[in-house]
Amino acid sequence: MTDNYFSDQYFENKDFTLEPFTIGEYENCIFRNCNFEYADLSRCSFNDCEFTGCNLSLVKLVSAAFRKVVFKECKMFGLQFNDCNEFGLSFQFEDCLLNNAVFYKTSLQKIRFKNSRLTDVDFSEADLSNAVFSGCDFSGAVFDRTNLEKADFRTSVRYSINPSLNRLKQARFSLSEVHGLLCHLNIEIDRNS
Repeated sequence: MTDNYFSDQYFENKDFTLEPFTIGEYENCIFRNCNFEYADLSRCSFNDCEFTGCNLSLVKLVSAAFRKVVFKECKMFGLQFNDCNEFGLSFQFEDCLLNNAVFYKTSLQKIRFKNSRLTDVDFSEADLSNAVFSGCDFSGAVFDRTNLEKADFRTSVRYSINPSLNRLKQARFSLSEVHGLLCHLNIEIDRNS
């Protein structure tokens, strides 16, 4: 690890494409309207931090630690969350764009996504038990051998989940989107009846 430690700091309008991001441990810090695009956050540790209105697209996350981190209104395209340090991994997302993100084999019980776009996100073999997906769009998202037990999808749309390949015990879905569970059965569903 590094000797750089930052506590209770406020970072606003920083462009880390122009100045390198300092590798270190960040605790109870707020990042607002910062540009991290392509930055290397590998080996950084974020504890009880908040990112609001930031661009974190294509950042490197090798061994990065996120513990109790909140992302709000962030653009986060192509992130490899499976590269993160698994110990204590916990975050939540609100009004975020996570297109092409990868959560392969990550353990994220009780994670919360609110009003976020999860287009083409890979959740293969992830543990999302007890997760809450509130108002999310799952267009093209991949669920393959994913643990979705007790997950709540009731207000989310455009998911396609094969019940025979995923664990869905006590998961909750809305009747209007149930076709996302049936599309793998090669049957026709008449939405007009």
